[in-house]
Amino acid sequence: MGTNEHTIAVNGVDLCVQGFGNPADPAVLLLHGAGESMLAWDVEFVQRFAADRRYVVRYDSRDAGRSTTYPVGAPTYGLRDLVADAAGLITVLGLGKAHLVGMSQGSAVAQLLALDHPELVASLAVASGTPGGPGHVQSDLPGMTPELAAYFDAEAPTPDWHDRNAVVEYLAESMRPFAAATRPFDLETQREQARRVVDRANNIGAQLTNPYLLDPGAPWRNRLGQIAVPALVLHGTEDPLFPIGHGQALAAEITGSRFVALEQTGHEVFPPHTWDVVVPELLAHTA
Repeated sequence: MGTNEHTIAVNGVDLCVQGFGNPADPAVLLLHGAGESMLAWDVEFVQRFAADRRYVVRYDSRDAGRSTTYPVGAPTYGLRDLVADAAGLITVLGLGKAHLVGMSQGSAVAQLLALDHPELVASLAVASGTPGGPGHVQSDLPGMTPELAAYFDAEAPTPDWHDRNAVVEYLAESMRPFAAATRPFDLETQREQARRVVDRANNIGAQLTNPYLLDPGAPWRNRLGQIAVPALVLHGTEDPLFPIGHGQALAAEITGSRFVALEQTGHEVFPPHTWDVVVPELLAHTA
């Protein structure tokens, strides 16, 4: 598979997949977060891996981008289905044992994939995650910041999903409260990205709604010590949703894992200012 997108039937659904690099090289599977699509992984970021002899695969999970979608507000699948999808994708693509890189909800999928399908996983790298996954009570870990809680309390109503301009503005502005407060928020760049995301989505309403409604299933924090593959935990120092204590706790639960703090980074997918740290870390981790 080259760099063109393909739709592949996996686990009873159609998933849109895109590969970068030589399929003969070690495979790296990127798992995006809730409400996102494969576009969350910047092409330049991905190409840095492919240039260093990695075969990098990014894909749209259910309700994202060009993959199978469900009615807005009524997904008929849970988090474990996303895990089964990822496992099926590794198998169907013939990736052997893949290196996993998961962000936020993708971090949860990656944790469970390493636990339930170790035969498919070469290594684990997770970012902006929490031990045991979103949706579970973690009374020993810090809650979201007061500022983010206030944002949720006063969150703007969802737009008319058929009004492209309104959805673009809604999506771009929704990134602001999750970004690092110590760096300027580039609204125009976020608008450009939002336009690409909206124009590519089969159902943007489903993408921005359904992934947040999924049943996370039984907690698995108590199982994290069973992960036997090399693990790397990356976490923003200014993550307002899962403050850095979540990443530190996740690293502490996985035997032998490494923890890397990303300065001036919020709950966001490896902003460009982190690449000089993140790319070498991930290349070394997947060597």
